[in-house]
Amino acid sequence: MNYSTRSFSPSLVVVTLLGIILNLLPLGAQGFAQSEEDHRAWLRALDSLSSERMLADVTTLSSPAFNGRQTGTADDASSAKWIADRFLASGLSLASTRVDPISPIGPDLGYATGLMTTVVTVPNIAPDPLLRISTASVSLTKQLGIDYLPILDSPSAEVRGPIVFVGYGIVDAAQGIDDYAEVDTTNAIVIFLRGKPAQYKGAISHADKVRVARQKGALGYLTATGPVLSSYEARRGVTGEPSAFYGLSIPSETLPGAWISTTLAEEILAAPDHAQPSLLHELQEKLNRPPATQSVDTGRYGVLDWQTRSEEGVLMNVLAFLPGNDPQKTHEILVIGAHHDHFGRQAGVLFPGADHNASGTAVMLEVARAMAKAGARGKRTVLFVSFSGEEQGLVGSRLYLERPVAPIGSTKAMINIDHAGIGNGRLTIGVTGFEKSVALEAGQTVGLAEKLDLFGFFPGGDHVPFKEAGVPTVTVVSGGVHSHFHRPSDRADTISPDILQTAARYMLALAWQLANTP
Repeated sequence: MNYSTRSFSPSLVVVTLLGIILNLLPLGAQGFAQSEEDHRAWLRALDSLSSERMLADVTTLSSPAFNGRQTGTADDASSAKWIADRFLASGLSLASTRVDPISPIGPDLGYATGLMTTVVTVPNIAPDPLLRISTASVSLTKQLGIDYLPILDSPSAEVRGPIVFVGYGIVDAAQGIDDYAEVDTTNAIVIFLRGKPAQYKGAISHADKVRVARQKGALGYLTATGPVLSSYEARRGVTGEPSAFYGLSIPSETLPGAWISTTLAEEILAAPDHAQPSLLHELQEKLNRPPATQSVDTGRYGVLDWQTRSEEGVLMNVLAFLPGNDPQKTHEILVIGAHHDHFGRQAGVLFPGADHNASGTAVMLEVARAMAKAGARGKRTVLFVSFSGEEQGLVGSRLYLERPVAPIGSTKAMINIDHAGIGNGRLTIGVTGFEKSVALEAGQTVGLAEKLDLFGFFPGGDHVPFKEAGVPTVTVVSGGVHSHFHRPSDRADTISPDILQTAARYMLALAWQLANTP
C-alpha cells in the first residue's frame, strides 16, 4: 500500500486544538477566547470516546497476529503499518520525517512518510531453556515463566557453578559498599537483588551490576526482586514474579543471566536442609541499613543452559499530526506518545503485551480519532508518536530526539501514556517541568481530579529523553498493581474497559489544555 506525502495544510480534514478550556477553567485563567463552536467540538470529542473501540484495539494488537510486536521484527513493522492506517482513517496526516530510506533488511511497506526508522539488534531466546538448582542431595529443574525467565538479550548460556548471594551486587568505594568483599565469586553464579539499598545515593543500573559480576570472575547471574519493597516499587505494584527484560549490557561486559521469582530466591537462601526459614528478608533489611556486607555462599549449585540468536532488524516509529490554526502558535508542538513494541515470542513463549503497551497505544489512537472526527480547532500542532524500541532502552524516543520533525525548542510539552489498562481505577501521574496543578486542572475539567495521584519524575518510559532535553512532560499510567507486567499472562482478557475510558478522558482533557494554554 502506498501513501503519498502529506504536508501541513488547512485544506486537509484534520483537527487540532483551540482554547475551549476557557469555559471549563476559572475565567481569566487562559489568555485566549473560546467560541461556542469550539465548545461544542470539545464536547463531541469527549462524548465520542469509546471503551469498546479501545478494547478492540488492545485485543487486535495483543493477538497472535502481531506475535508480541518485538522491536525490529516483521511483526513490529506490521503493527506500525496498522497504527499508520488507523491514524489515516481518523483523518490525521502522517508527518514528513527527515530519515534515511528504510533499510533493505526491513520489510517494504511501500512508504516512508510518517515513519522514522533505524536498524537495531533483535535478540531471541530459543525454546526449551534450562535452569536447574541443586544441593548435595537434590536437583530440581525450574519452570520457565513461573520460576524464571532468561534475560532477553542474555548471551547463550552453558554455565555450571556454585551460587553465591552478593546483596544488591554493588561495589562503590566512595559510599563504602562492596557486596563482593567477603565472598569468592570466581567461576560462580551470583545472585543479586534488583534495585538498590534505601541509603544508596545515586543511580545503579542492571548493566552496572552485571559488569561488576563479570569483573569479579562470575560465569553467570540470577536477579530477583527482594521481599522488602521500596516505596516506589510498592506504588508501581511490583510483584515477586519474574518478568521479561532486556539487560542492555555492552556485549563485551555481559554474562548469561535470568530473572528469578522472589519465591525461588528465598528457596535458594534457605538452609540446605530447610531446617530454618529463608534468610533473604533478614539479609535485605540489613542491606537497607548503613552499609554492611551481607553476601553468603548459598550452598546451592546452578545450571544455566539456553541458546540466544540475534539478527538485525528495523525499528519503526509512526508519526501523525493535527496542525494548529493559530499563526502565532502552529509551529509549536505538543507531542503525545505511547510505545507499541513488546517482547515478541521468547523461549517459545508468547508475550502478548496487552496492558504494556497495547493499552496506551489504544488510548492514544482513540484520543487522536476523537479530536480529528469532532472537528475541534486549536492553537498548537499536536504530534502523535507511536514509538518502538521502548523495551530496548527507549531507542525509539531517543531516535526522535535525534531527528525531531521540528526544532526541539518548539516542543512545549510531551505526554506519555503507558500500561493504562488494569489496576485500581485511579491514574498515577508523573510531572516534570510543570507545576502539578497543571495536571490536576486537566482532571478537574472532566471530573477526574479525585482519581489522580500526582508525583514527580518517573525514572522509566519514553518521556525520559524529552525530560533530559528540557521538555516538560506528563506521564500517565493506571494506578495499582499490574500483576501481568512483562509476563506471558498480559492478555486482552485482563484489561478493564472502564480504566481505558478513564485514561482516555484524562488524556483528551490534558491534550486540550496543553495545546492551548500560554
